[in-house]
Amino acid sequence: MTNFLRRELGQAMTGTRKTVTRVDLSGAVYRQVGLSLKESSAFVELVLKEITDCLEKGETVKLSSFGSFMVRKKGQRIGRNPKTGTEVPISSRRVTVFKPSAILKQRLNGGTSASYSKDQSGN
Repeated sequence: MTNFLRRELGQAMTGTRKTVTRVDLSGAVYRQVGLSLKESSAFVELVLKEITDCLEKGETVKLSSFGSFMVRKKGQRIGRNPKTGTEVPISSRRVTVFKPSAILKQRLNGGTSASYSKDQSGN
């Protein structure tokens, strides 16, 4: 596990929160892979664009050991304005759903990197 991910996971587990941005991801690629900052930024943008394009087409994006992004269709329904209590129709729409993998769930709930390696090796 990279120091970047270890730091982020540690913050998530202790309750301190930091929002990871594109700049953070580009910086991690720069440090870990060795691309230039410009190339790292372009790489992150390319990956995010590919994920977005697939989701726009209604495809599921499955990232092994991380999770799956899916598009779900929600039908029209009646909502209520909380201030006035007036009923308001909410139109049908598509929403993005993320389902974490079992490995990610285990790691977020106190699993160690040793269990991650064990799961990956099939033992």
